[in-house]
Amino acid sequence: MRIATWNINGMRARVDYVQHWLRAVDPDVVGFQELKMEDEKFPHDVFSELGYSVVTHGQKSWNGVAVLSKRPAEVAQRGLPGQEDVGARLLSVKVDGMTFITVYCPNGKTVEHEDFQGKLAWYDALTAYVEANHAPDEPLVLTGDFNIVPEPIDSWNEKKLKGHIFHTDEERQRMSRLLEWGFTDAWRATKPDEPGHSWWDYRAGAFHKRMGLRIDLVLVTQPLAARIDDVHISRDWRKKVEGLTPSDHAPVWVDLAD
Repeated sequence: MRIATWNINGMRARVDYVQHWLRAVDPDVVGFQELKMEDEKFPHDVFSELGYSVVTHGQKSWNGVAVLSKRPAEVAQRGLPGQEDVGARLLSVKVDGMTFITVYCPNGKTVEHEDFQGKLAWYDALTAYVEANHAPDEPLVLTGDFNIVPEPIDSWNEKKLKGHIFHTDEERQRMSRLLEWGFTDAWRATKPDEPGHSWWDYRAGAFHKRMGLRIDLVLVTQPLAARIDDVHISRDWRKKVEGLTPSDHAPVWVDLAD
């Protein structure tokens, strides 16, 4: 089974590119973030033709998450309880005997900005939601754009960026709480020495200079961690494909043994 996550940075702009990726990589379940469109404008038919059922939680122009699945998916939760004003950022579905949650976590802007405290509060609400509704011994996936660099190895320049947004102790403490609860970071567990950057700014030639961050994660509980065969983050899907402009994020996918 292949599960995946991808911040596509606007489905309207990326729909053709995403189709190329789906045909090439063939994931069974994938969470998309930053749709930037309402539910009724999501191109359901495009993905149905590729064999996917679609569940969305969108909003106009900003945020938005979706799950595509080759198998029927039952909605468990749309939106993070108590954090609805922050936007459409969480979608949970039950599919093939597991719960699959995709999130688009708040950015926080800068440490000095009021949104930073909002980001920390959102993470506290996410942890509380997971603790109240799930157990570490059940098959559970939490995946998406976390907007946190979990460890120094995940940053292109930890020395320069330590203490800045994505790199603060407060943010990393929130990530640690999720891991301590019972999640395994699929990439880091299988590739302890590889940075695995998944995001590069469009500006300043960051991609070509390899100035990246690993902020797109697949977290799994032990029943699924025991089934991990491999984890992939491909720079090829951050490059143009047949003239189509990519997202500023690369997709991440995990192969699970049956």
